[in-house]
Amino acid sequence: YANPIHWFSIFNSFMMVIFLVGLVSMILMRTLRKDYARYSKEEEMDDMDRDLGDEYGWKQVHGDVFRPSSHPLIFSSLIGSGCQIFAVSLIVIVVAMIEDLYTERGSMLSTAIFVYAATSPVNGYFGGSLYARQGGRRWIKQMFIGAFLIPAMVCGTAFFINFIAIYYHASRAIPFGTMVAVCCICFFVILPLNLVGTILGRNLSGQPNFPCRVNAVPRPIPEKKWFMEPAVIVCLGGILPFGSIFIEMYFIFTSFWAYKIYYVYGFMMLVLVILCIVTVCVTIVCTYFLLNAEDYRWQWTSFLSAASTAIYVYMYSFYYYFFKTKMYGLFQTSFYFGYMAVFSTALGIMCGAIGYMGTSAFVRKIYTNVKID
Repeated sequence: YANPIHWFSIFNSFMMVIFLVGLVSMILMRTLRKDYARYSKEEEMDDMDRDLGDEYGWKQVHGDVFRPSSHPLIFSSLIGSGCQIFAVSLIVIVVAMIEDLYTERGSMLSTAIFVYAATSPVNGYFGGSLYARQGGRRWIKQMFIGAFLIPAMVCGTAFFINFIAIYYHASRAIPFGTMVAVCCICFFVILPLNLVGTILGRNLSGQPNFPCRVNAVPRPIPEKKWFMEPAVIVCLGGILPFGSIFIEMYFIFTSFWAYKIYYVYGFMMLVLVILCIVTVCVTIVCTYFLLNAEDYRWQWTSFLSAASTAIYVYMYSFYYYFFKTKMYGLFQTSFYFGYMAVFSTALGIMCGAIGYMGTSAFVRKIYTNVKID
């Protein structure tokens, strides 16, 4: 049984999604229609008129928009990891809805670890194919970084907290055998499966098939207003996705830190769907504004503007710690903030990958439909 606040929060988020999707569709359809009309009119002009005309907008960067992102190795590893986290979240929530995982202690965690290891080919496929499309040469290095990015972050944090737990003789210390088992899973399950995914990704969708040719020399990015700068777009991008999951975060935190049983996985599934839709809508709008300002650095901007949701979640965890928990001391504080950092980062990488994937489809779509000489 879910309380009325839960229903109300879901309803609220759902209304926000309908509003956002409607807004995005309206803005983009109206603006893009206007843009297409303007560009087709320009095509009918002769060269003299076109030289005198004030060409501006997203069509101007068609020769640079499909340029590889800066640091493609890290970028493709993050995208691959984000796709894997999304797949894990989806599968674990579905399993929890069917199997009642909340009845046994630790069953949720063991299911998540098993599913994470099993979905490693997803990471390899998306990360490897993106790296190949961006012209990356060091694919084995990319595969290793993609495979160990999340496990290294989780294990590093867990080991650090473990040392503090051993020092305090706390019951929360992870046994040495468990640590060895996790390392074995990383090397003997996650890595080979990641390799399979990477090889598949490189061979099946590793060829760059962009709708526009990439210019040999990048065009200079013109001056623009301060609120069009990528840094500002990134900071603002996470507010709406965080707003859509804000109430659900409270229930998840309470089940995790106040040890109450969380059992409404149907709600969690709805919230995940809402989060995906809001994230994609927001990043598409952010990217459209950026491209209209003739700034073609959209890859990292779309990823980071969606990933900045994690910053707001981590800021909320500070509020939750000081006002909702009764934790104190070095061990409890490091335990709480360490694992909240891991949770927030994983959520951020997932949102970033979802945002980038949605935006990538949008960018490809608008440049496919426009005639370019």
